[in-house]
Amino acid sequence: MLKLHHHPMSAASRFVRLVLGEYGERAEYLEERPWEKRRDFLALNPAATLPVMLEDDGPAIVGATVASEYLDETRGVFQRDKRLLPEKPLERAEVRRLTEWFLGKLDSEVTRYLVRERVFKLEMSAEAGGGPPDASAIRAARANLKHHLRYLGWLAESRDWLAGPRLSYADLAAAAELSILDYLGEIPWENEPSAKDWYMRIKSRPSFRPLLNERVRGLPPVHHYVQLDF
Repeated sequence: MLKLHHHPMSAASRFVRLVLGEYGERAEYLEERPWEKRRDFLALNPAATLPVMLEDDGPAIVGATVASEYLDETRGVFQRDKRLLPEKPLERAEVRRLTEWFLGKLDSEVTRYLVRERVFKLEMSAEAGGGPPDASAIRAARANLKHHLRYLGWLAESRDWLAGPRLSYADLAAAAELSILDYLGEIPWENEPSAKDWYMRIKSRPSFRPLLNERVRGLPPVHHYVQLDF
């Protein structure tokens, strides 16, 4: 049985949840507030980062990239044309590049700032870093988002899926990030119609439904968040 320590507003956690959904894997989801640094959680991951996955109470599988590689080796290899990493090395390299782009660069330049300032600080104690949002950090993240949306729109317009002809980890990584930004109403979809069309396609997949049904206490999503055609 798989267990996943996650937070609803952690894009890396959402990515692993989408992978599990695409592979039809059931898991027990344990919500974690990483800034609290619970002793039991630190025993699994001293870095106190998410996600952390376990299988059959085995050793902790820490981080979205590590978890996705593990799932590819233990589940994806049996999925044939539904495998989320291609067979050919160069195609796999492109999927990995874009997965790192979205989970690394987009997250560090945009999502992480907006989630911290608009969501996590509301839940954190003052000792853990809670308090009023930093307006300058929010402005910087919104400025960075424009460039990422432009790149995403170009990928969506020039390819069937972001990394090539088939759905892959790259699409799920991008969707995990954008789903959080969309929840917060941060995405000007009208500026990038190709990105919007791609997002509507992936948003309609069954693996996405659990994300659309989740709510952050005290912070409802924008009205179109659950709409498949918006």
